[in-house]
Amino acid sequence: MPRRRSPRPWLALLTLAAAAAVALLCLSSWLQPPPTAAPPRWMPVESPSSKRRKMLSSFVPVAADSDFPIQNLPYGVFSTKTNDKTRVGVAIGDFVLDLSVIAAEGLFEGFDAACFDEPALNAFMEQGSKAWATARATIQKLLSADVPTLRDNEELKKKALIPMQNVIMHLPAKIGDYTDFYSSREHATNVGIMFRGKDNALQPNWLHLPVGYHGRASSVVVSGTDVRRPRGQLQADKADPSKGSIYGACRVLDYELEVAFFVGRGNDLGDSIDVNKAEEHIFGVVLMNDWSARDIQKWEYVPLGPFGAKNFATTISPWVVPLAALEPFRCEPSFGPVQDPAPLPYLQDKNYARGTYDIKLEVAIRPQDDANNSYVITKSNLRNMYWNMKQQLAHHTVSGCNMQPGDLLGSGTISGQTDDSLGSMLELSWQGTRDIALGASGKTRKFIQDGDTVEVRGWCQGDGYRIGFGTCDGKVLPAHPI
Repeated sequence: MPRRRSPRPWLALLTLAAAAAVALLCLSSWLQPPPTAAPPRWMPVESPSSKRRKMLSSFVPVAADSDFPIQNLPYGVFSTKTNDKTRVGVAIGDFVLDLSVIAAEGLFEGFDAACFDEPALNAFMEQGSKAWATARATIQKLLSADVPTLRDNEELKKKALIPMQNVIMHLPAKIGDYTDFYSSREHATNVGIMFRGKDNALQPNWLHLPVGYHGRASSVVVSGTDVRRPRGQLQADKADPSKGSIYGACRVLDYELEVAFFVGRGNDLGDSIDVNKAEEHIFGVVLMNDWSARDIQKWEYVPLGPFGAKNFATTISPWVVPLAALEPFRCEPSFGPVQDPAPLPYLQDKNYARGTYDIKLEVAIRPQDDANNSYVITKSNLRNMYWNMKQQLAHHTVSGCNMQPGDLLGSGTISGQTDDSLGSMLELSWQGTRDIALGASGKTRKFIQDGDTVEVRGWCQGDGYRIGFGTCDGKVLPAHPI
């Protein structure tokens, strides 16, 4: 018989080593501490890309509390005191980067950069999300602390970087159409209680679609533009509408705290925009004050809604913050991750649970006789919207309505669940029945007085930086004499 070969000693050793490794792995897994609880779903979740954003720095000095770090880079249209040509720029710290100069140097590739020499953002908006991403990446690289292209070119820096104090801001786009929504459940409920009673606060359709109306694009103005108190028809007897109307200046002037977005690439007439692809059509976000003449509105709004009560002025901030800058601040709506009742399929956002943004919002009043002080009377958050931007755009186009680059869509008044988070003076004063204190100054308001400046602010707070929107201010001038 052939002799049996004895087992190889190295094979036995290998088998023993493998068994020991498995045992060690099991033991280490057993010894590991339990996983920590996940953060609340509404909190921004930091991804590797958001960590890279946090570490980005620019050679342009940027204060920690600046609205415009390198992580932001909002677009605007500006001229200067020495050059009245309007063109496109990006805010960085206390400077504006003149993109028309950068384009003239041939530093952009992959899209038509001649759009930055235009007096509005529409031509850039129309090029779509790939062009926006390409431009943003190039600008961010040029402004980075470790890239010498712009940093070490003193002549180019002098031409391209303009101190913010030397610029004059203009409307960022030619606004073809403007639509305003009514998408805060708290605001809709509060107004409904005032006018219809608690049992009929929300209209039957409100939880099924984003209610909206077509506004007046021609009277959208940029921050810093004075607003004239409007005149119109007022109900002669507050308690008895049968007594008709009188003509006069608005006595109950209000603000509405809103956020608005600009449409980028539009859609063809007859087509609609898919809710889950809607962000490809959203160029960026601004702050908005939808000025409202409440007494004119009360008399005129039945049956077709507001008209002269809202068509006299709408103020927006000049800097358009791109969605890419807001990406790290996605969060859950304040009402939770699920809409109840479930909306129809065309409004079902697959990412509704993280379909909005943690944008902190404030409104302050600066009285004319106390011009060095601003008094915050509202603190809210975009999280308080029940219907998000994607759903608003999808609903606007479901009928086949064609959107165009530069169209502006407002969120509607953003009210929260606490007394200080109400987004209008109508709610804060509860129809003028309560005084609104202006800090500890001893001054109060029920509605806006002549000479008051209304200041809207908004920002996302990151780790060591903030994404801000700049100013959204307007001073109220007296009505013209009758």
